[in-house]
Amino acid sequence: MIGAGPAGASAAYAAAGQGRRVLLLERSELPRYKTCGGGIIGLSREALPEGVELPLRDRVNAVTFTMRGRLGRTRRSRRTLFGLVNRAELDARLAEAAQRAGARLRTGVTVARVEQHGPDVPDRRTVAVHLAGGEKVLARSVVGADGSAGRTSSHVGVELEQVDLGLEAEIPVPPEVADDWRGRVLIDWGPLPGSYGWVFPKGDTLTVGVISARGDGAATKRYLEEFTARLGLAGFEPSLSSGHLTRCRAHNSPLSRGRVVVCGDAAGLLEPWTREGISYALRSGRLAGEWAVRIAEAQDAVDARRQALNYAFAVKAGLGVEMAVGRRMLAAFERHPAVFHAVLTGFRPAWHMFAKVTQGSTTLGEIVRTHPAAHRMLSLLDRKGALSGSR
Repeated sequence: MIGAGPAGASAAYAAAGQGRRVLLLERSELPRYKTCGGGIIGLSREALPEGVELPLRDRVNAVTFTMRGRLGRTRRSRRTLFGLVNRAELDARLAEAAQRAGARLRTGVTVARVEQHGPDVPDRRTVAVHLAGGEKVLARSVVGADGSAGRTSSHVGVELEQVDLGLEAEIPVPPEVADDWRGRVLIDWGPLPGSYGWVFPKGDTLTVGVISARGDGAATKRYLEEFTARLGLAGFEPSLSSGHLTRCRAHNSPLSRGRVVVCGDAAGLLEPWTREGISYALRSGRLAGEWAVRIAEAQDAVDARRQALNYAFAVKAGLGVEMAVGRRMLAAFERHPAVFHAVLTGFRPAWHMFAKVTQGSTTLGEIVRTHPAAHRMLSLLDRKGALSGSR
């Protein structure tokens, strides 16, 4: 397993739980900072390895929605909507769970390349993983979870169709400010097409960020600066400021090559509209670990290919369907953000659906499939987009 984030750790846990020898490679030392809002929705909670206790910094039961800083309205739920964590703490706990299951963790190692043919590969059932220091690791199967810019994503040939730039700041605040935000998040529909901003409270720190399509980094940076100033947070010095790219796979992008499968960010698996990736990482990681065991047991290339295709089918039948709806939601949101804001803040059934998604009792795909009103509305927005695009 290459990469010890949620996807890689989940894959290692799943494979080690079946009694396989598992090596989990991680470039950084754990715990390490990771740019991420840290929202844990119900689907993420359900996909956690057994025995993992979430290191929650806050529980959210209220969401304030704004439209470019205006038209604010707060919606509340009697039940917790989702939890907030620091990724450094979450990733460390997931790696510990993988180790308890029997996986061996090696940190501080960088993968230089992955090979399945050539003089360094003793037979057709083996994958050679070359480390930066010259060491070579041999495996019967490999799970790539080293991010969308990692070696395994390139090796498999993952194709990406949506790339977004996220900017984020961790802002320590005094107790009176922290108290004002406790249990409540802010989501602001932004000025750039498909953009939005967020404030996630985590004890004495607020995670403040924005995301928009890659291509105009200066405009995205201005959005973050204006967003932070508008909230009255510009006077507090961030302890960390960071940026990252999120990448969504193309619909027909490969998920495997030979005995190598990819999951999580390395496969470009995340929700296109919200860019939520933790639940996709945990769920695809578990699938990847389970099928990596079957690939490792395959006696020839034909059987290995069959198992890899089964893994791809499992991902596409579940996560792929959700992503397809997310793409439609993003396209509609880019054209009609005011409609989304009005529906979420003024139409109670829409808020209830939002709450159910965050709590994990349903998904966007399930809502569109089973709720006629949601299906009709999204289809109408699809048609409006097609008409405007044909002019």
